[in-house]
Amino acid sequence: MEKLVEKIKKLRESSKKRNFVQSFDLIINLKEFDTKKPENKINEEVVLPHGRGPVEVVVFSDTLKDIGCTVLTSKDVENLSKNKRAAKKLANKTDFFLSEPAMMAIVGKHLGQILAPRQKMPKVIVGDPRKLVEQLKRSTKIKIKDAPVIQCIVGKQNMKDEEIAENITAVLKHLEHRLQKGKKNIGKVLLKLSMSKPLELEV
Repeated sequence: MEKLVEKIKKLRESSKKRNFVQSFDLIINLKEFDTKKPENKINEEVVLPHGRGPVEVVVFSDTLKDIGCTVLTSKDVENLSKNKRAAKKLANKTDFFLSEPAMMAIVGKHLGQILAPRQKMPKVIVGDPRKLVEQLKRSTKIKIKDAPVIQCIVGKQNMKDEEIAENITAVLKHLEHRLQKGKKNIGKVLLKLSMSKPLELEV
């Protein structure tokens, strides 16, 4: 953990100051990993011990209210389908989508063409929706599609070095359990700020 904190400090010191709060991006190159295998197409969330900064969650529902995020009804979805620009803007700025089971078909019909290519189709709400929203607000998404590489946000510049280090460790531990060959699948690991050059980590 100490070495990781030192690297984070070094990255901060070597990066140019920007007039916005940058994100810390973790880049994990995978080895001995076949992206053509269906079981290797990963698209899931990892809950971070310290969250990753502000996260935008949208829930599709005709019954839920006041659950700590934006709620869109069937009518809202239909209106969005008539305004592609607004629908794309929503898809791009939203980190996670959730939906009541009853609304999945409506969302698929009207917004599927926009959400699916971005790998942002909503997850079905199972259990307490408020808890799910809170969990997603502390999560980062890990995706593997065509290239054997994962890039995910592990925090913001205004967070403590130790918090960033613990978040990085949580992602790597998750992957060790999730990947078929565990640690052997993890190759070069890099960390960068939104607009900085990457720095290699020792893991």
